[in-house]
Amino acid sequence: MSIDTAGSGTLFIILIMALVTLVTRWGGVFVMSFVPINHKVQQFIAAMSGSVLVAIIAPLFIQGDMGAKLALAMTAIFALTTKRPLTAIALGIAMAAVTRQMPI
Repeated sequence: MSIDTAGSGTLFIILIMALVTLVTRWGGVFVMSFVPINHKVQQFIAAMSGSVLVAIIAPLFIQGDMGAKLALAMTAIFALTTKRPLTAIALGIAMAAVTRQMPI
């Protein structure tokens, strides 16, 4: 199946993606309405966000270039010391940009 990405095809793709996003979000809320929220479930939900973050970051650290590694290190150090994640992310992005502009 092929959808033309010029004209109305792009709008059609965006609408399908929006529908899939809504269904998955509402589906999660619907399923969780049957789960009693106790201490163990709360711990699981809290740990899940961290594990997703590690799953995204670990391959980047292992396979990334020096810019990526320095950006991750800068972000982690700043976030842990200041407890300001958005500022840490901005510094990490800046570190990656500066590192990648330097000649090797």
